[in-house]
Amino acid sequence: MEINPLSIILVKSDSKGDRLLFRYPHVAKRKRDSNRLTKRKNPYSLIVTEDSSQSLPQPQPQPQQPQSNATNGNWTGVTDEVLSTLFAVKAELCEQKFELKVNDARFVGHPTLVPSHGPGEANNSSMLFDIVFALQAQASHSVVECYHDLSRRLGIASRHEERRCGFLTEEIKIMVSTHDEVAARSEGESDSDESPYELILQRSSLARDLKSVFGSLTTSGIINVTINKWIQVRFCLPQKVHQAHKKEFVMDPEIIDRCLNSLRPYHGLLLSVEPSDLLDSLPIDSSPALKRLIEAYSPLKSLQSLSADSDLTLAQVFQLTGHLVYWAKATVIYPLCESNVYVVSPDAAINDHHSLENFAEQFPGLRLLQVLSDFSLPTSISQKLNPLNQSLQQTQLIKIIIWLLKNHRLLQLHTYVRHMPTVHGRSSTESNEENRRLIEQQPDAESQKPASSDAASDDLSPESSIRKDSNNHQTEDDKKLLDRLCRLGYLDGGHHLEEIMYLENIRRSQLLQILDKFRDALITFECEDPAIAMFHSQFGS
Repeated sequence: MEINPLSIILVKSDSKGDRLLFRYPHVAKRKRDSNRLTKRKNPYSLIVTEDSSQSLPQPQPQPQQPQSNATNGNWTGVTDEVLSTLFAVKAELCEQKFELKVNDARFVGHPTLVPSHGPGEANNSSMLFDIVFALQAQASHSVVECYHDLSRRLGIASRHEERRCGFLTEEIKIMVSTHDEVAARSEGESDSDESPYELILQRSSLARDLKSVFGSLTTSGIINVTINKWIQVRFCLPQKVHQAHKKEFVMDPEIIDRCLNSLRPYHGLLLSVEPSDLLDSLPIDSSPALKRLIEAYSPLKSLQSLSADSDLTLAQVFQLTGHLVYWAKATVIYPLCESNVYVVSPDAAINDHHSLENFAEQFPGLRLLQVLSDFSLPTSISQKLNPLNQSLQQTQLIKIIIWLLKNHRLLQLHTYVRHMPTVHGRSSTESNEENRRLIEQQPDAESQKPASSDAASDDLSPESSIRKDSNNHQTEDDKKLLDRLCRLGYLDGGHHLEEIMYLENIRRSQLLQILDKFRDALITFECEDPAIAMFHSQFGS
């Protein structure tokens, strides 16, 4: 998979020259091969295994295979001296992105320059070090940028510790002396398998930190390492952490940015972990605003409500929401309410054994597949709370829906509206005056009633006149509302009911009444909110 690194490499360059100090994972310096003597060095040579008395086939040229240096997750085939020469750039190229492609591997780093101020050092002397990641050559641009950012963060932390207590100088001495020690023992032993990197891991804390970084990148994508037990480096590889529910799903930072740009105050937040666990995992120096937001969290609240309950500005809530979404600690939802409509997600893992067991533990007596079958067609919460169906209590139903949303088994559908008048095939580009006239041509509810003598007599009564005036007034208000929504562009099929309700401060009952009264000129369809659709593989990949 192109997201995982092939290796992590540390190089340095100073007045004593360039040197590759550490690499992980590493292979033995020399590998013994029992079949080494039988290997062909000449592609045109033949290995004869048949009786020599038989006629031998004519040798055929063997096509040369393209050279590959990425083998089983390791970078092989190039000596340490060559790598150190490639990565130890000039001082003019420091403090900027370093990227180099060789065959089927791509190297990414951020060369960092550290001025030397120790006793006996020249004022203009300096040391360059670079933490380089080897990636697959086809790694995407966003993945490369993330690894460059991580290299830069590690470089900044290491440089800080060098200035504070000479940390890098001491670690480099340990690594260099280990290399020299192993090289001295290996002299005269042509078949020695000893590698200095295992000893370096035992002696160097920086090497162990780099190994920890590599391991976290290949497993969780979350980096939490403390350089020299002093400077904490926290980093998230979003392409990795958002693969928890689907391994083939790649969430690039650009997709997350588009999602956050689509955030509205009426959206809500769904934490992927329990609030108490999330609070316990926060570092000591984390933002107090983030803690207040988590303490006020509820999947039933909108971001606007969270802003009021946590005493934070809406802009702060948006920023913190983006932070939680980036680190895969939360997803964006519409706050849970009875009118919400859900359906089984198209990329839901139906036969995941672990999920089946987890659901059975959370909700004894219920089966995940049976619950999902209830949402095979779009179903609202209010339908599940119908008095005729009391199999699930309201609180339990809310917990089940939250579990299904957290595990990407459900997605929410919203109702979108498009105004499509049918009189003479009217185009949406016609004037607002004609639009208003066409709306007025829509039949009123009273005009649909059949005429009768009783109705005629009722029209003469005072009560009938009052009721008729009230209906006419209500109809006029509905026409004005429909006309306003058309003029403002809400009925072009790009706005769902919840957005219209929020932006125009309209009750849902008013909109539903408009949809029912002018159903001949309005088309409704259900679709997912773009801000939420990006979290599903079919849209985000």
